[in-house]
Amino acid sequence: MIYPYNNETQTRWDRGDLQVQLLQPNNPKPIGFCDGTDADNEELRSRAEAEGADEFAVHRKTLKTGREIWTLGIGD
Repeated sequence: MIYPYNNETQTRWDRGDLQVQLLQPNNPKPIGFCDGTDADNEELRSRAEAEGADEFAVHRKTLKTGREIWTLGIGD
């Protein structure tokens, strides 16, 4: 499930309750958070297609804690 960025979800991320932080390139503020499941990846892809994106890529960075940061972009 994709959780939009707000104070509550930021706190859940800070506590380690959420596994993935979603970012856009060149924007330090998260757009949301998720659990990192295949369903989350499909939901992100569907949202991108609904907004008219022809290509979609997720660049993943694994943190020392095991959580991830996904930067959403277009193409590879």
